[in-house]
Amino acid sequence: MRKIVIVGAAGRDFHDFNLLFRASRKEQVVAFTAAQIPGIDDRSYPSELAGPNYPDGIPILPESSLEEICRRESVDEVVFAYSDVAHADVMHLVSRALAVGADVRFPGPALTMLKSGCPVIAVSAVRTGCGKSQTARWIGARLSAAGHRVAALRHPMPYGDLAKQRAQRFASEADLVRADCTIEEREEYEPWVALGIPIHAGVDYAEILAAAESEADWIVWDGGNNDLPFVAPDLHVVLADALRPDHVRTHHPGEAVARMADVFVVAKTDIATAESTVELEADLRALVPGVPIVRSASPVTLDLPDRVRGKRVVVVDDGPTLTHGGMAYGAGYVAAVQGGAAEIVDPWPGAAPSLLRTREQYPHLHRVLPAMGYGAEQCADLAATLDRCDADAIVVGTPIDLERLLHPRLPVVRASYCYAEASDPGLGEIVDSFVSRNQGGRQ
Repeated sequence: MRKIVIVGAAGRDFHDFNLLFRASRKEQVVAFTAAQIPGIDDRSYPSELAGPNYPDGIPILPESSLEEICRRESVDEVVFAYSDVAHADVMHLVSRALAVGADVRFPGPALTMLKSGCPVIAVSAVRTGCGKSQTARWIGARLSAAGHRVAALRHPMPYGDLAKQRAQRFASEADLVRADCTIEEREEYEPWVALGIPIHAGVDYAEILAAAESEADWIVWDGGNNDLPFVAPDLHVVLADALRPDHVRTHHPGEAVARMADVFVVAKTDIATAESTVELEADLRALVPGVPIVRSASPVTLDLPDRVRGKRVVVVDDGPTLTHGGMAYGAGYVAAVQGGAAEIVDPWPGAAPSLLRTREQYPHLHRVLPAMGYGAEQCADLAATLDRCDADAIVVGTPIDLERLLHPRLPVVRASYCYAEASDPGLGEIVDSFVSRNQGGRQ
């Protein structure tokens, strides 16, 4: 019986376990380790999900204790199972495992991609924060407007009670409330609900895929970070960020995602320089010759522009984009600058403890707050930090109604952003052509 540790971030780690190890009689997973997402360690993968081979469940421990776990449990192999990690950092972790005598495995797509009976359009990216979700929603809305039955599958975000999150479906605000979704979960689910397209997510993706297939003829995979899809795509759309033209080959598994693309979307060309856009397109052509490349924009609008023009504002932007995505700002900051804000107020002097810990981990954060809300403490700290800011308004660049969740004392201005084509031909023509070749929908 080979002993295994799976290193992850509450997502692919559970998926790989379910597919590769849950029923194995030759391998025993002795622990998961957790990184990237705050507060997801110090719990266990419950026996209801782990199966009869694990009547006591499986502990989830901090990644910092990897060597100790390997020595204590005489671990034979470390399985790497999370995303958007610099290549050098991946190899540092590999070195830690090798130093204590363990093999290292990277499970590949052939073993970890489920097969669907419906055509699947997957949207992935080379880095976090490229604009995957808005692109996936644009594709989903396009399919729906043409009369197709569509369901979205979202990359996992199981930050709470894992047993309750086994297979989730969101189609209304009541569903979000019932599931006690975090800010990060709402950022991904709310916009799909607003489109009238059900979105499925959770922990057990065989069960989740079956639920989606029961009500749809087309599946759109809404990827997370820069991870590979969990469902084998029939059309694989991969985004690269024109604001980060040198990041195509720098992070795992984003480079692998790029090498698997059926079409590249060069995103944010409306705010990037022409030189950056051309540089990125040249790198994509060199990496995977012959793959079509289209351009997209991410136009932002303010719902109450008069509250920003000439005012002092504090900005809150998407959490993962600013943290492990490495961006210094997001759509809220862009909208505030374009909207003529007199000053972007520095929120950090009055930042609450959990936000300060986040900044210590990601020191590139400067004038913008990440919308950290993985639990009650972080939500309370975000609200308290905003209430301490000496500003006229809050500009929120996340796709959720943060005002309804936090009830800040300052007025809130929402910065909305969406996918827009910026080349001819564009992504729409490629999607339409794919749809016409698969008119029967379910295969």
